[in-house]
Amino acid sequence: MSEFIEHFRFAQPQWLLLLLPCLLLVLLRRGRGAEAAIRFSSLSVLVSLGAKVRHTAYSIGFPLLLTALIPAILGMARPVWRNEYQAKTASGIDIVVALDVSLSMSIDDFVENGMPLRRMEAAKDVVHDFIKGRPDDRIGLVIYSGQPYVSGPITLDHDWLLKRLSDVRLEILEEQGTAIGSAIAASADKLNARDAKSRIIVLITDGASNSGKLSPIEAAELSKTLGIKIYTVAIGTKDGRVAGNIQRFPRQEFDLPTLRKIAELTGGEHYWAQNVAALKDTFQTIDRLEKSESESHSVIEDTELFVWFLGAAGLFVLVGSVLIALNPPPSP
Repeated sequence: MSEFIEHFRFAQPQWLLLLLPCLLLVLLRRGRGAEAAIRFSSLSVLVSLGAKVRHTAYSIGFPLLLTALIPAILGMARPVWRNEYQAKTASGIDIVVALDVSLSMSIDDFVENGMPLRRMEAAKDVVHDFIKGRPDDRIGLVIYSGQPYVSGPITLDHDWLLKRLSDVRLEILEEQGTAIGSAIAASADKLNARDAKSRIIVLITDGASNSGKLSPIEAAELSKTLGIKIYTVAIGTKDGRVAGNIQRFPRQEFDLPTLRKIAELTGGEHYWAQNVAALKDTFQTIDRLEKSESESHSVIEDTELFVWFLGAAGLFVLVGSVLIALNPPPSP
């Protein structure tokens, strides 16, 4: 009952005033019926009893026509079921996470709960939490190894984006290597197509750039021209650790100076996360530095119900008319 009171409304309640004449009409009709019963009560009534039985349908049909006025008037008052909630607008911050998916990300030099953890899984976990923690930002996902691939276009549909993130795996891209410059360029291209007050790239890598036609510094300078800020995150210990078939590839040293230069050129920050705790802290720091400022406003959604009331009125009219037509009132 409380839910009904909370949500049910009349959009044009002034029409409800028409119920007063209807009520007056009903009272007058009842008064006439009572007066007639007193004045003409006699044994002669029994003579016409059969006729009254024959015309019972009429006595029901006419009140039905009067009753039809009630739902008709209620329908004219526009009954609605109202839902009101607070909606948030996007913060105006667009973010692209560029995630390294090269084979070296299979190295399990991280530890969580006493068990070895691959760099890839550690990175996916913190990116997942980062996306979940920024519901008002438009976020996209670019994965890269020897070439970049836009896995998730910039969107506010974070559930869909998280599904795309969960599908990311090692060797998902055929061309191996680490094309940091190309990854930055692909991310910047997506951000440049957006009209946002703040545009950010969060670049995650565990090695030095060794692929692609564009160098990391050239891509950073391009991003700077476009007003895009880059946060660079180096992931993994420097010594690393061989895992799976990674031994077929020479271990790559971090190019920390280049990653630091990328961040400095674009006004971002550089981080090196050598364990799970440091990686989580890095993304929490980025989250604090790029604070969302979304706006909320009330949204009212009204579901019109008048059709049900008018339908009920029509039904009363139909039934009442049929009863009167089949059993007309007695002749005077």
